[in-house]
Amino acid sequence: MRHSLLVPLLACATALTMLTACSDTAGDREQVDILITGGTVITMDSTRRVLEDGAVAISGDRIVAIGSTSEITAKYQGRETIDADKKIVMPGLIDGHGHAGHGLVKSMGMDTDEWYAATETIYARGSTVDFWRAEALLTGVERVRFGVTTALSYFGGGDMITRTDDVKYGNAYMQATEEVGLRYILAVGPRRPPFPKTYTEWNGDSSTDVAVSFAQQLAVSEELIKKWQGAGDGRLHIAMMFPTHRQEETPLSGAALDEVVQQAQATRELARRYKLLFTQDGHTTNTVKFADSIGLLGPDAILSHATEFTPEEIAILVRTGTKIVHNPSANAATRRRFQMVELLDAGVTVMLGSDGVAPDRSYDMFRHMFQAMRYHRFYWRDTKVLPPGKVLEMVTIDAARALGMEKEIGSLEVGKKADIILIDWFRPHMVPMNMPLYRVAYFANGNDVTTVLVNGRVLMRDRVVLSVNETEVLTTAQREADAAIRRTGLDSLLRTPEGFWGRSRFPD
Repeated sequence: MRHSLLVPLLACATALTMLTACSDTAGDREQVDILITGGTVITMDSTRRVLEDGAVAISGDRIVAIGSTSEITAKYQGRETIDADKKIVMPGLIDGHGHAGHGLVKSMGMDTDEWYAATETIYARGSTVDFWRAEALLTGVERVRFGVTTALSYFGGGDMITRTDDVKYGNAYMQATEEVGLRYILAVGPRRPPFPKTYTEWNGDSSTDVAVSFAQQLAVSEELIKKWQGAGDGRLHIAMMFPTHRQEETPLSGAALDEVVQQAQATRELARRYKLLFTQDGHTTNTVKFADSIGLLGPDAILSHATEFTPEEIAILVRTGTKIVHNPSANAATRRRFQMVELLDAGVTVMLGSDGVAPDRSYDMFRHMFQAMRYHRFYWRDTKVLPPGKVLEMVTIDAARALGMEKEIGSLEVGKKADIILIDWFRPHMVPMNMPLYRVAYFANGNDVTTVLVNGRVLMRDRVVLSVNETEVLTTAQREADAAIRRTGLDSLLRTPEGFWGRSRFPD
């Protein structure tokens, strides 16, 4: 609302700021909540515009205008102005695959082949409500500091551990995520059959083992859907997941195979009933063909760690509209090749994921963009493979499309959500300040992000997280990690393993 034109002229003359205010009211500028001015704006819109000395106007949770600073400031007055001088302004980054829980078990046993067993033990036997809350806060802050505004994570890891034996764990996780302010999708669902599965409930230092059925895990998942889908001003979502079955690695027949199929289909049906994303982790040769045969695929399905498909399976992905997440820094991408060129050339939508933070990688999507380019260029022995522009699309607009959110996020356009990051490029590794697209794709890292907005709310400004107390988050995370390790007796996995020094490889 404009100031009244009846403000006494004497008051306007008392200070330069008041003169400016009166000058503003004398014009006809529309008031908005936030103006971002003077930046190099990478829009990622349909024409991939890059604006020098650009500006973005935000009202509520939406972008209302984008243009040159002179054009935008002539038309709009912001209640708050963010000076983006010497900053790159672009859409928030999107991480298509991570694991809730992994933030508190970084690196444990990773070079002794005990990582997966450790995560299974901690998540199913050693975690508490406080553990999941602390992990959500910690990894939420990490993502904010690295400019990740939207993420999809599985509720656990290891052999597809999901802490869906009781709704209280998911509630704690989502409540903490809501406090941080991210746009977030938590993938929940059942563990791998057969059932029942054993979980441990802790009450102080005493514990009780509980047998949990498939039906109970599905029911808990549905409770989480009802409570959290669309919560947090529309930022929070639930997805359904079911462990990928690899028939060639785990041959099943008869009743055992029927159990896998029936439970997978029941989980998939729950996702369809609530119009949720459905996701699976660890697809490889012939698993897509099996998933298609039992009706799991479709445009609302996202497959992660997807490697070495047959031509028939790539055609299935195209026919069903199934999306793919590529995690170039993951161990799975080391053991088997991800067919990026073949998938993109066939028309499959591919987004990038961090697989964070399991067990040796962070949520820094700049790191994973760079890794993706190197990974595929090395295979093809061709530096022209995977241009940096495509990689930028895979963490912004293509990623939004994979999540079914391309009308809301993924680019800076009028009407879209104000999920925006500012990157400082007046730094030694970024200067000279030219070719901003190349600077972001090749030279930037998460610590260059200075300011982060999600839904029009400033979550971090000038490297200070505003939504939660970072010191308290770190202190709580350390305490809960120590407690989980103490409960499970896994402190030996924190030691430096044999073969760490002076060898060409770890011993078998």
